[in-house]
Amino acid sequence: MTIGLDATYSEGGQLSGIGVYSRELLRGLAQAHPEARFEWYYRLHRLRAGWRAPRPPNVAVRPLLEHVRTGSAKLFHGLNQRLPAARFPVRVATFHDLFVFTAEYSTPGFRQRFQKQAREAAARADLILCVSRFTAGQVEEILAVPAARLRIAPHGVRLSEPEAGGQREPLILHVGAVQRRKNLVRLVAAFERAAPQPWRLVLAGGAGYGSEEVQERIRQSPAAERIAWTGWLPDEEVERLYRRASVFAFPSLDEGFGIPVLEAMAHGVPVLSSTRGALPEVCGDAALLVDPLRDDEIAQALEALVRDEPLRGRLAQAGRARAAQFPWERTVEETWSVYAELGAAG
Repeated sequence: MTIGLDATYSEGGQLSGIGVYSRELLRGLAQAHPEARFEWYYRLHRLRAGWRAPRPPNVAVRPLLEHVRTGSAKLFHGLNQRLPAARFPVRVATFHDLFVFTAEYSTPGFRQRFQKQAREAAARADLILCVSRFTAGQVEEILAVPAARLRIAPHGVRLSEPEAGGQREPLILHVGAVQRRKNLVRLVAAFERAAPQPWRLVLAGGAGYGSEEVQERIRQSPAAERIAWTGWLPDEEVERLYRRASVFAFPSLDEGFGIPVLEAMAHGVPVLSSTRGALPEVCGDAALLVDPLRDDEIAQALEALVRDEPLRGRLAQAGRARAAQFPWERTVEETWSVYAELGAAG
C-alpha cells in the first residue's frame, strides 16, 4: 500500500517545531522502509519547493488539494492536526498541541481557523497520533475523541557529540519564537534578579504573537545591555549557542511537547523549565521545574543554576541521559506501527 504524508511544513527557510518533526519523520520513514512506497504531498504554495527538494528514490511528489484526491496513496497522514476533505481510504492525523483552544496565544483569526481544522481532522481521522500523553488528554477532553482512537508517538532529538575543550560562557539561552505563550516577560524579570554581571540572556527566535510585549520589557530592563533578542537564526548558529550556553531557560505557559528542551539536554545544557503542559512529561527529573506564573520561583531556580556549578553539571548529565530516550528513530518506529495497525504496512 502506498503511504501519503503531508510534507508541506517540511519546506521553508524557517522551520518550526512541526517543520522539524515533518522533516525527520518523512526522511526517517523513507530510509527505514526502502521497500515501501511513499508520496509526499504539498499544498500549492509549497509545491514548487517540494518538487525541487532532494528526496529518496522510494518517494514521489504530489499536490495536496482540499477536495480532490491526487496520487495513489491509500493511507494519508496529516502531520499538523489537519486533514483534507478528499476521501483517502485510511486517514491518520498527528496532533501536537491544542493551546489555541485554551488561552489567548494567537490572533482571533488564527484561532478560528485552527480550531475548525483541528475539529475536522479529529472527525476524519481513523487514528490520531499525539506527541505526548498531555496532548492526548487534551484531544480526548476538548475534541471528545475516544481514547481508543489515540496513539502516542513523541517528538525526538539528535544527540550532539560533546565538543572537545569547548568552553561554556555565562550565558542563559532561550530558543523558540518570542511570543506570549513562552512567558519571556517573566524570564526577563527573573534574569534581572538572579543573574548578575557577567551573565547574559539570549533569546533566539523569530517574532510571534505578543512579541512586542517582550521587546518593550527588554527596553525597560535595567539589565537591557545584557539581553539580546537575535531574531530567527539558521540551524548552525543555534547549534553554536547551545554549545556556548551554561543554562537553558524555558518557562513556557503551555507546550504540547517542547522540542527545544530536548535539544538543550542533547547538547549538555542544564535546563530550567515549567510545570505546565507536557514539559514535566518530557523533562522527567532531568530539569528544574517551576510554576511559570510565579516570578519568584523562576528567579530562585535561575539563581541556583547561575551560582551552583555542580548542580549545572548534574543536570547536564541527567539531561543527556533523558534526551537519549527520545531518538527520532523511535518516532519513526512508533508511527510505522500505527500504519501497520491500520493494515498499511507489513
